[in-house]
Amino acid sequence: MNALGWTVRRAATHVFINKDYLMMKKMRIGTHNGTFHCDEVLACFFLRQLPEYKDAEILRSRDASVLSECDVVVDVGGEFDPNRQRYDHHQRSFAESFHSLCPEKPWVTKLSSAGLIYLHFGRRVLAQLTQLKQDDTRLEVLYDKMYENFVEEVDAVDNGICQCDGEARYSITTTLSARVGHLNPHWNSKDQNTEEGFHKALTLVGAEFQDRLDYYMNAWLPAREIVQQAVQTRYKVDPSGEIVVLAQGGCPWKEHLFALEKEMKVDVPIKFVLYTDQNGHWRVQCVPAGLNTFQNRLSILEEWRGVRDEALSELSGIPDCIFVHASGFIGGNKTQEGALEMAKRTLQTAPKPLQSN
Repeated sequence: MNALGWTVRRAATHVFINKDYLMMKKMRIGTHNGTFHCDEVLACFFLRQLPEYKDAEILRSRDASVLSECDVVVDVGGEFDPNRQRYDHHQRSFAESFHSLCPEKPWVTKLSSAGLIYLHFGRRVLAQLTQLKQDDTRLEVLYDKMYENFVEEVDAVDNGICQCDGEARYSITTTLSARVGHLNPHWNSKDQNTEEGFHKALTLVGAEFQDRLDYYMNAWLPAREIVQQAVQTRYKVDPSGEIVVLAQGGCPWKEHLFALEKEMKVDVPIKFVLYTDQNGHWRVQCVPAGLNTFQNRLSILEEWRGVRDEALSELSGIPDCIFVHASGFIGGNKTQEGALEMAKRTLQTAPKPLQSN
């Protein structure tokens, strides 16, 4: 055996040993021990959805020497440094929000460890759970939605941020954060071991996150596609472009409509949405002025409100009318043609915008 041949084989063996070691190495997620909270539990759940942390051991300690051996540390350690996989938010200097770290995002709520991990790993977590590709535009829509409607609440609660100004009129005690908190030992319990409760909490937050993601992926996103198609084809419904017809009734449309109007740069705001109800009849519903208001962009004609059936058909001159709600936000007709005519007639009587010279 010559020296050169021995060196090559030794080098090859050395590489094999290191590769084998890395494959066998058990990753470690570090977080604090003692009383646990929803944010670090959710952060640990997120990390465990990733291939590299799927089987990671969760070490709960405040010992710096223990944490230094961890591959990623959340909610403890007094350090925020993504390059070193350190994600604590308790240091006095920390004031980061989604918006401060990603200026294109609107949320200004101070991040907890849950939000920090979601910001840095959330797209990959969602891709793992949904099997969507990273370049699928739906992934970014889900990423935003799951932060705004799930993770941001956890961030706010953990950081003690009130939902509104002034004293609340009543208490809400069944939030996810509250339910996680109740899994800690009672203050006067003889057994103050928190390990069992922590892992129960891990299962709880994971199941709830996945349940919410399942809804947004399999019900909310398909509704967006239906609304998008309706907006794209609105001029085929009526030359005004102010009436849309949903291909499938019952889908949540308001939030999608407002978002798509902005994304698609709709110049004339849409006033009416037509869709079928559970009986196969048609509804004509007014588009509200905003998501959280009962004011409409344009309400159905005042003289039709509170009138039903034949009396409404006779009054309007439109066959097969069923009703118009007393507040004028919705009406019904047995046919699509009738519902469309109700919307058109209302549009005809609407004040026309002043034309500039």
